[in-house]
Amino acid sequence: MISTSDFRNGVTIEIDGGVWQIVDFQHVKPGKGAAFVRAKIKNVQTGAILERTFNPNEKLPRARIEKQNMQYLYESDNSYTFMNNETYEQVAMTTDQLGDALKFLKENMDISVVFFQGNVIGVELPTSVELKVVETDPGIKGDTATGGSKQAVLETGHTVRVPLFIEVGEVLRIDTRTGDYIERA
Repeated sequence: MISTSDFRNGVTIEIDGGVWQIVDFQHVKPGKGAAFVRAKIKNVQTGAILERTFNPNEKLPRARIEKQNMQYLYESDNSYTFMNNETYEQVAMTTDQLGDALKFLKENMDISVVFFQGNVIGVELPTSVELKVVETDPGIKGDTATGGSKQAVLETGHTVRVPLFIEVGEVLRIDTRTGDYIERA
């Protein structure tokens, strides 16, 4: 059991049989009345985000999730196949289970697959990935690093804003949490 006073970002809890992850929390002490904890929680299985208030002394069961390092193999009929590098077991996931992770997923990439009670509930990507630019406007002489930005399409189909000097074929480091360009790789 975990107390609401022990809430931290990223902690997983069970509420009504579902697995929820703390996205943001705040301890509130109003001038009048009792203190409470306001938390923004995300359903790990569906991706739904709720804002909920808890009593400061309320206790909730901590969700026991398991993470396994797996390699993304291929996509077939909107089913994405991953393989455990140690046991060679394979699991398939749907587009809904992967959500925004699809923007950054490329074949042979190693990621953490998250399990709850033996069922796959999602993936955890590294904080940044390296992806190749497949389409963008050409750079023009005189474009500088601080000048401006343009759209670039990456090998996964994700579109990102990049500096004007970026060319087709360059490999970029992309932040998976925000989807933004970080630097050239």
